[in-house]
Amino acid sequence: MEMTTAIQMNADRDTIFALAAAVEDWPRILPHYRWVRLLRDDGRRRLVEMAASRDGIPVRWRALQDVDLVQRRITFRHVGGITKGMDVTWTLTPNEDGVRVEIWHRFTPGWPLVPDALVSLVVGHFFVDAIATKTLRRIKALAEGAPPSGATAR
Repeated sequence: MEMTTAIQMNADRDTIFALAAAVEDWPRILPHYRWVRLLRDDGRRRLVEMAASRDGIPVRWRALQDVDLVQRRITFRHVGGITKGMDVTWTLTPNEDGVRVEIWHRFTPGWPLVPDALVSLVVGHFFVDAIATKTLRRIKALAEGAPPSGATAR
């Protein structure tokens, strides 16, 4: 399964980046996130446990988060939960209309007797895309309503 969820934002790139990188704030700003626990932080890399809801269905996972302040890129590698092994990359690309924000996911679990098409449908479209879409829409609303920050994440 490989998929990209994207949205165009008319907001300051640094503001968007700060909102996206500060996952510890997500339960406060994203209604579909139940909690985010910071388990380890050694500077640029953090281990987090995240829990969200897909329309009332609870999901949770552990991930290593890497924040690239120069490229304004955020990556996650799921290291626990049913999506262990999933790679996630947030990219923020400035353009003439603002910033295109993309969340790319790749997950190849290799589960016996479970076809890739079913993984793509259930994990990809039903869970991942639905949660990522809600996340991007809410961050868009917050970023577009915020004054330019010029601040860096964390």
